[in-house]
Amino acid sequence: MTKEEIKRLVDEVKEDVIAWRRYLHAHPELSFQEEKTAQFVYETLQSFGHLELSRPTKTSVMARLIGQQPGRVVAIRADMDALPIQEENTFEFASKNPGVMHACGHDGHTAILLGTAKIFSQLRDQIRGEIRFLFQHAEELFPGGAEEMVQAGVMDGVDVVIGTHLWSPLERGKIGIVYGPMMAAPDRFFIRIIGKGGHGAMPHQTIDAIAIGAQVVTNLQHIVSRYVDPLEPVVLSVTQFVAGTAHNVLPGEVEIQGTVRTFDAELRQTIPQWMERIVKGITEAHGASYEFQFDYGYRPVVNYDEVTRVIEETARELFGDEAIARLKPNMGGEDFSAFLQKAPGSFFYVGAGNKEKGIVYPHHHPRFTIDEDALEIGVQLFVAATLKLLAEAE
Repeated sequence: MTKEEIKRLVDEVKEDVIAWRRYLHAHPELSFQEEKTAQFVYETLQSFGHLELSRPTKTSVMARLIGQQPGRVVAIRADMDALPIQEENTFEFASKNPGVMHACGHDGHTAILLGTAKIFSQLRDQIRGEIRFLFQHAEELFPGGAEEMVQAGVMDGVDVVIGTHLWSPLERGKIGIVYGPMMAAPDRFFIRIIGKGGHGAMPHQTIDAIAIGAQVVTNLQHIVSRYVDPLEPVVLSVTQFVAGTAHNVLPGEVEIQGTVRTFDAELRQTIPQWMERIVKGITEAHGASYEFQFDYGYRPVVNYDEVTRVIEETARELFGDEAIARLKPNMGGEDFSAFLQKAPGSFFYVGAGNKEKGIVYPHHHPRFTIDEDALEIGVQLFVAATLKLLAEAE
């Protein structure tokens, strides 16, 4: 199929895709609560015909398009959940659910995949193999929806899996490509320093949990700067330090939380040991005690070169060499990695920012939005790349 034919098919669903995105944006639901979203997606897919629909979990949807002849199985994933953010945008389709907002583009991802499914539902007679459309719940909240869907069997028999993320730091018209490691493992930690509280004017009668906690925070920074190879990407960020109730009271406890981001599997296991050794040494030196908890989040997203090469070649054919943006890995997390444990695949970015339109706010910001012209780009790339991946078996 030529790029002109693909563009014509996408033009026919473009207005639907925008309308779906706006409906979803106005009706966001939090992770593991996407009941109305999943029902909307299910009913929309049902209206296309030629798709076998199922609900792998309570708030996810899978559609299967089985071609007339056997071949490869290609899965395409989109996430559907929103964030606990009060939207500050004022356009007509702003969130109608107080304190909940699509502030990361998942409404656009869902709309793009719906558009892709509608196009392929019209092409079933031309399809050799199978396409699975995975509408995933709960990407934003660990343990995440991807792992649940994998356990429910959505990846059984899949030969290759692809997914995309609308990316506001990248201008609309650009396709962000990353070979190999792309997004880090997002782990989290919790530390409680247990001292002895007392009067702020009599610190000698206390075991000052704040002073001890401050030393813990400072020394944790030595892990990245002094324990790890400078060329190894690692982040350790303390993001919460909670203590105290009054200006003249030294609290008995301090709670510290944060995140560790890694790519290397061995480092991911070793860093918690280093962290606890530091916490243990400092607290014991000052007569305090501690609690330490480390929770492993999603695995890192590591793209397969052969699939990523197909995505890049397809993007060049559709949009030209100037559209390609070779990007570095970033330390964000994504549970698309769960699908990559079952089949080779690639995750890529579709530029969704536009400075001229004022679309400049970062992801998870209360004024985040996307350039809706990016939606059709996403559909074109999904359609063309899927056809190419299916054809590789011929």
